[in-house]
Amino acid sequence: MNSGEALATTPIMVRTNMPNLHPCVVNSLIDPEKYPNAFQLAPSNTQWDDAVRHYCLDILKIKEVAIFGDSTGYGTSAVKDSVAGFTRDNAKIVYNGVIDPNQSDLTPDRLRMRDAGAKALVCWSVTTGLNSRIMNTRAAIGWDVPIVGHPALGTGEVGKLVDKPANWANVYMVGYKSCSFGADGKLPSRSQEFVDRIKGKMALSGSVLWWVTCAVDAVNLIAKAVAQTGSTEADAFIDHFNRVKQYPGLFGDYSFSPQQHDGYPIEEVVMSAANSQRDGAYALAPGYG
Repeated sequence: MNSGEALATTPIMVRTNMPNLHPCVVNSLIDPEKYPNAFQLAPSNTQWDDAVRHYCLDILKIKEVAIFGDSTGYGTSAVKDSVAGFTRDNAKIVYNGVIDPNQSDLTPDRLRMRDAGAKALVCWSVTTGLNSRIMNTRAAIGWDVPIVGHPALGTGEVGKLVDKPANWANVYMVGYKSCSFGADGKLPSRSQEFVDRIKGKMALSGSVLWWVTCAVDAVNLIAKAVAQTGSTEADAFIDHFNRVKQYPGLFGDYSFSPQQHDGYPIEEVVMSAANSQRDGAYALAPGYG
């Protein structure tokens, strides 16, 4: 599920003590006291924010940013968190707000951002249609500033919806070392072995590898919980997950404790070139060593 849905389902699942492994990033979805049954297999939005902010401020050396998202529950909360992070790091936020994902003409929004002096656009939208229109409008007004943000900026659907391939250039999305190609054109060994194993069985070109590997990890974590506890009871699962240390998943090495339910390692979060997808994985964005 996605973060917008999880904002509604997570409180319901806690009422019945149902073990909940999810790939959702909204910070409020992980609270070991409020949701002791919920464990996060993806980075928190704070970790995504950190990667985006580091790329804009420290690698691109850009301080003037426009921050926006779609008007979903996720987009609204992500923009709020992002604004707080950039403000804390003394960036100049020249525009912030949310946009209806069905809005067809984005020209007025882009012009406001341009006229306000934005030198980078920070985008928090899960909607591929909106993301492609953002890129098309940027090109239409002749404004080649970088777009930096949500992983959905690089999904296969965006490539089908941009007016021309050049519109997808200078766009950088949150990515992961485990799903990034090295200089040799290969993925890290665990991920490469997985891609080789499923070749011809599962099409990755229209998907994102990290979503697939994260889902496989969730299934395997549940299977391991059953095998090691000999139980399918909720309390046994939750107790088991609270003791997971450095589980070697495809997407990352997860660790949880009763006080820490966001188990993804922050050092794995990087930025990727959005238009570089191959088999659902991406090349690292320019500027990384």
